[in-house]
Amino acid sequence: MKKVRLATTWLDGCSGCHMSLLDIDEGILKVAELADIVYGPLVDIKEYPENVDVALVEGAVSSVEDLEKVRTIRERTRIVVSLGDCAVTSNVPSMRNQCGVPAILERAYLENVTAEGQIPREVVPQLLPVARPVHDIIKVDVFIPGCPPSAQLILNCVADLCSGRMPEPSLRYKFG
Repeated sequence: MKKVRLATTWLDGCSGCHMSLLDIDEGILKVAELADIVYGPLVDIKEYPENVDVALVEGAVSSVEDLEKVRTIRERTRIVVSLGDCAVTSNVPSMRNQCGVPAILERAYLENVTAEGQIPREVVPQLLPVARPVHDIIKVDVFIPGCPPSAQLILNCVADLCSGRMPEPSLRYKFG
């Protein structure tokens, strides 16, 4: 049986969903039997590859960089999974939406410093006006809610997808 090409990424979030993914413990052996991890923070590949079967996307779309990345993922991936509440609802990253980008940058880089405050122009990605859930930008096939989702839920979903089965319908609900 041909192995599934599996990718993971995180956008604007805390990486807690990836920590939960790592918490699948010996379940990682099952995933390794079914899939090759072709992209993500756990492998040293810099560019998102072509012909990915399944991508787990953690985090909200909050920057121009996130926007470009998630569009590339959709173009090159058969099944996209929103992993965790930041990807599903934009959760904590969306708390900034009411304030606006200038106010956020001023608070973080000018008001909360003790010496020589300045707003970075080169290192920090350009923020979008609002943080948005992944499905606002691209078509998402499976949603795994939770902050973070349980390791068992992630393992069950990944194992299903890598075995050619769609997860239970409650993980595929559509947003209105």
